[in-house]
Amino acid sequence: MINMETVNIITIITIAFLGSFGHCIGMCGGIVLAYSTIKIEPKSSKVSQGAAHLLYSFGRVFTYSILGAIFGALGGVVVFSNTANGVLLVAAGIAMVLAGLSLMGKIKFLTLIEHSFSSSPAYKNLFKRVLNSKSNFSFFALGMLNGLLPCGFVYFFAITAASTASPLYGALVMAIFGLSTIPAMFGLGFLASLSSATNFRNMMMSLSSFAVVLYGSYTIYNGYDYIIRAEKTLTECHTK
Repeated sequence: MINMETVNIITIITIAFLGSFGHCIGMCGGIVLAYSTIKIEPKSSKVSQGAAHLLYSFGRVFTYSILGAIFGALGGVVVFSNTANGVLLVAAGIAMVLAGLSLMGKIKFLTLIEHSFSSSPAYKNLFKRVLNSKSNFSFFALGMLNGLLPCGFVYFFAITAASTASPLYGALVMAIFGLSTIPAMFGLGFLASLSSATNFRNMMMSLSSFAVVLYGSYTIYNGYDYIIRAEKTLTECHTK
């Protein structure tokens, strides 16, 4: 069984943190600014405002964790031997490299596989109702809905979750991803000038995309190593 030893947690945190400044602010910053204007009263205390932003972020993390568990389970379906482990890792690594190149704008891999029900009338109506609600839970619910929006980094970490071949570790990968994006989203108001600086965002995006490609290459190597070890073990069994 592939486990979290195959997945470098520090790398995941680094990619997610850098990507949150280069990609997430651009993708989801508008939603944060919208609910901050519509749902949060200007006269409310800093503690109340902070709690609202945290509830929103934890809603995203919850959705990402559920998605991670699903993709981890799907990865586990195809894992039944070391050779299968290796093939899964190689396939995941190739997908990661393609995702990184797509995030760089070199290819259109992510736009070709992108599919979301976020454009459906039902989703739009639900999103509108939650956005206009003033309840505390509505911030959490809004984060949950935001977690379903199409996003290149979500796709990358979903692939990473699938490569663990475990619902538990898959959920952990996606939870780490979500938690690592909280600082940028939570501090969006303070970082407004940085989020609008194209050069800064492009630099963060380039760094995170390059890290995705490197991590994908490392995953391919791990998969190759699995396959070689599996063949070596099989050969040794046959010679005994």
